Amino acid sequence: MGDARINWISGAVVKATGSEIKNARMHEIVKVGEAKLIGEVIKLDGEVAHIQIFEESTGLTPGEPVELTGAPLSIELGPGILGGIFDGIQRPLTLLKKISGIFIKRGVTVEQLSRDIKWNFEPIIKKGEIVRGGQIIGNVIEKEYFKHYIMVPPEIYGKIENIVPEGKYTITEPIATLSNKNLKYELFLVQKWPARKPRPYNSRLKSEDLFISGQRAIDTFFPIAEGGTAAIPGGFGSGKTVTLQTLAKWSQVDLIVYIGCGERGNEMAEVLEEFPEIIDPQTNRSLMERMVLVANTSNMPVAARESSIYTGITIAEYFRDMGYSVALMADSTSRWAEALREISGYLEEIPAERGYPPYLASNLAEFFERGGKVHNIGNNKTGSVTIMGAVSPPSSDFSDPVVQIVKNLVDVFWALDKDLAYARHYPAINWNISYSDHLNTVINWYQENISMDWLEYRAKALDILRQDEELKRMVKLIGPDALPDKLRLVLKMIEILKEGFLNQNAYDIIDTFSTPNKQFKMLKIMIDFYEKCSDLVDKKVPIYRFLNLPVISEMMKMKSNVPNDELELLDLLAKRFEKELSEIERGIVG
Repeated sequence: MGDARINWISGAVVKATGSEIKNARMHEIVKVGEAKLIGEVIKLDGEVAHIQIFEESTGLTPGEPVELTGAPLSIELGPGILGGIFDGIQRPLTLLKKISGIFIKRGVTVEQLSRDIKWNFEPIIKKGEIVRGGQIIGNVIEKEYFKHYIMVPPEIYGKIENIVPEGKYTITEPIATLSNKNLKYELFLVQKWPARKPRPYNSRLKSEDLFISGQRAIDTFFPIAEGGTAAIPGGFGSGKTVTLQTLAKWSQVDLIVYIGCGERGNEMAEVLEEFPEIIDPQTNRSLMERMVLVANTSNMPVAARESSIYTGITIAEYFRDMGYSVALMADSTSRWAEALREISGYLEEIPAERGYPPYLASNLAEFFERGGKVHNIGNNKTGSVTIMGAVSPPSSDFSDPVVQIVKNLVDVFWALDKDLAYARHYPAINWNISYSDHLNTVINWYQENISMDWLEYRAKALDILRQDEELKRMVKLIGPDALPDKLRLVLKMIEILKEGFLNQNAYDIIDTFSTPNKQFKMLKIMIDFYEKCSDLVDKKVPIYRFLNLPVISEMMKMKSNVPNDELELLDLLAKRFEKELSEIERGIVG
């Protein structure tokens, strides 16, 4: 036992002094007090270490010992992580419940991944081969279908001296021995990596592949490419969590990492209740089998909330290094920023705007910069991490520092509107203030896979939608019947686009997910209908003759009446409205 002792306590932060502190390093894990609470060194000043504690600090007293471990906050990466639910420092919550019940006891130490399960390892390299960091040396099949590649840790290279034959092994049994000059390394099914350190890659790639979410407001109007970053800001009740959960359910990626950072516990309970019952269309198995949950709810210690973001992104990078596409949902980055603010307050640091620490922007940047599509080291595979973070500004105030900082960091901004949410418009993405910097990135994908005209139709639809507020004010003043026929047509078209295209029913088995092809066909039908009607108005055809056509009702319902694999029904609908409008033009109808 060293001579390091607590001499100052302020909430979740303590100071420790002693000659041993000179050997401490930044972000080193320490055990604090007689209860051996898990903490992390966040500031060093001579023989004084500032430590944030990841557990409840009540009951600590000055003079209690502090034990250095010599290791940073590290994440265990290997078989068994998939389908798991962990706290902010990667302790399995199911195991914690078995040990301490539903309320987590202080000082409980558990293994991050099971040491008892034997995994069937299949080697793909032989003795004598030269390997380097990131190279795949074998694989393990998880959940009966998922190929979990076993890789050489990133910073190791050398010659394989020995490798085990195919068989069942635990994560603590060596599977290979690697030598480099006079150094020897044992390789295991599991590897550890510091949570705050980005995993290396060869090069960052420009992604031109659409991140398919199945949400029309996103894929059509404000798309994001694989490896991009997006923010979902919105006030209380605007649908941030529901939107993130929907993206987690239906995004066409290989894996999902969902971080519940500082949100209410019942929201994570919903995820645990709903997701196992959802059948993943890609695998025909439970969606939970390709997810990792990191849960650090609002009633858990604030310091662990701050670390949960790093835990989640490290897990996502690990699967990226195997060549998989990963979506990371962080709910919410505001609660993480509030944790930074609280810890900064305990440290008695000079606050910046609204009490946040001056380094808030740099910390947020470090997180979002870990997203991206990359060419991996060692295995010539490409993988991606797409980051989507909810932001919860108080009173829906988008001038909040967290919103403004995140807005400057991300590629895509999906601003949620509380008025739209209260009008039961889902997802409540405001088309006037949302934007995507990925239009020029994904346009090639759309033109190759969907249509050359996608960007043109998108622009026409947005031009119509952006007249909504002005027309609402005019209608309040003079009523809809007093509007010119042109504006009455625009008003009707706004209604069709909002209700028939943008509004999406998450509980409808057909409407909850739309393929990009279906989205474009729907939008094309609506815009073509509008342009044909606009021509009729120019030819002085009374507007009542075509605004009450039955085809309009069918146009509003096609989102839930036409399955993704029966898009020929949309082609028939397009022919019908063209025929009916042509008959009106020739004076046959009416």
